[in-house]
Amino acid sequence: MSVEIFEQHRGLLTGVAYRILGSAADAEDVVQEAWLRWSAVDAADVAEPRAYLIRVVSRLAIDRLRQAAARRESYVGPWLPEPVSTEPDAAERAELVESVELALLVVLETLSPLERAVFVLREAFDLPHAEIARAVGRSEAAVRQLARRARDHVHERKPRFDADRTRRRQLTERFAAACLTGDLDGLTGLLAHDVTLVGDGGGRGKAPLRVITGADRVSRFFLSITSERNLRRALEPLGAAPDALGVAITEVNGWPAVVVTAAGQPITVISPVVAAGRIQTVYLITNPEKMSHLRLPDPSR
Repeated sequence: MSVEIFEQHRGLLTGVAYRILGSAADAEDVVQEAWLRWSAVDAADVAEPRAYLIRVVSRLAIDRLRQAAARRESYVGPWLPEPVSTEPDAAERAELVESVELALLVVLETLSPLERAVFVLREAFDLPHAEIARAVGRSEAAVRQLARRARDHVHERKPRFDADRTRRRQLTERFAAACLTGDLDGLTGLLAHDVTLVGDGGGRGKAPLRVITGADRVSRFFLSITSERNLRRALEPLGAAPDALGVAITEVNGWPAVVVTAAGQPITVISPVVAAGRIQTVYLITNPEKMSHLRLPDPSR
């Protein structure tokens, strides 16, 4: 019975941990630690298993996020959240899918661990302030203040983007096509004049170490890394033949993104953020350690 109760809540707990941490691998570790703690208690003594498990996961995630802060300070280049595959017809409520959007998770990185946990529990999962207070070990008044401060902070910094999924997918497809065909003018025309490119290679993948700004510079960067010569270089360490390279448009963190594969394995994620009919921001993730939670689309569907 104890196992069944935990498995019933595993998806919820993983969602809480991922949104607090921005790392699917760390979220899995936190959920596993929560299981060890849960298995050590008598489930019959726990009046509200869901609230109890959220409390355990939230506190573990806050502790791990504090520990991760030092590692991220020494990270090579910008640090971006670990991308995860999502489905447009997922059973989750739409707001839960949108709460994993990369642009939002990037902003959440600027909150304190406690503010981030409170924001996630309140805004993504709509928990009452009293329940959040018990989860994070603070008074309800303190939680209300943290929630308000975090919400205002996120509202001020989160990029505004078009919610039209069809339009965003069209621009993503055109972006990929322009890169693959070397169409500089076509690519530049898709970008806002002050577009920004944020790359995360972690010192192991091809990505800029600093943010690149401007349509011309961003376009030339992407045409450079998608040139035939550079693609061959990217495949060499993998021992893959040139024809093993693939490109797919799939759902990543709730929105259409370009996923580049080598021999069927994801090696690059390109996630454009669209507003006012143009691509305003591009997130580029090439760190191989961040590719394990991506699923490729089923070609039979």
